[in-house]
Amino acid sequence: MLRRTACVVAVAAALTACDMYMGMAGRATDDWTKTYQLAPGGELHIGNTNGRIDVEGTDGSTVEVRAERIARATTDEAAKELLPRIKINDEVKPDRIAIDTERMNGIMLGAGVEVRYHVRAPKNVVFDISNSNGVITLKALTGRVKAHTTNGGVRGSDMSGQIEATTTNGGVDIDFATVGSDPISLSTTNGGVTIDLPDNAKATVVATTVNGGIAVSGVNLDTTERSRRRVEGKLNGGGTAIDLKTTNGGIRIRGRSERG
Repeated sequence: MLRRTACVVAVAAALTACDMYMGMAGRATDDWTKTYQLAPGGELHIGNTNGRIDVEGTDGSTVEVRAERIARATTDEAAKELLPRIKINDEVKPDRIAIDTERMNGIMLGAGVEVRYHVRAPKNVVFDISNSNGVITLKALTGRVKAHTTNGGVRGSDMSGQIEATTTNGGVDIDFATVGSDPISLSTTNGGVTIDLPDNAKATVVATTVNGGIAVSGVNLDTTERSRRRVEGKLNGGGTAIDLKTTNGGIRIRGRSERG
């Protein structure tokens, strides 16, 4: 039943994506680019409504943002006219930068808009990333991270430190280069959760699912409770709290060496 449900969800998502731009042969794009300076320990917020958000951690204090604004309509000319209506607002303070895609008012018939964010930022600041329709990807971040999307997945590679990653329709897949002392929380409603951990990670893991299984491989997890829908255990004696949750989907806890 779970496999059948997952297939139905996947097919429905694919049909929705096709329907979204059906009849919109026209397309226009431009780039919105900004560079900022952010104080050590500051916060970076990116908020989007439709389109992906990619964030990569760097050294230094410079934040570089390139946002691809994309308009679709029945003709190229109509798409070009729509493009200036895609507004991006920024609020800048020395210790906090907030960038948000402005929601368009009214109903657009035969037209669609999308913004794709490509961000390079100091890896050790506080990240607050939110999206409505689109994937969030994270790379080499060491500061506290909160990443939330509704329709799309959250993916991370070479991560370190605290992260709270949530979605409603999509998977959460996070690879950790190191695990610190701050808690880790990965959750979704309709989708799977995968976490990849280094061999020396000291963590206390709780994984729960309603409709799905839990698989553990490549790590030495000393389980204190194990059932089809719940697993609790300690890695290397225990340590950092790791909470993994999904409703409709499976959970995988793996060693980094098994990551494809």
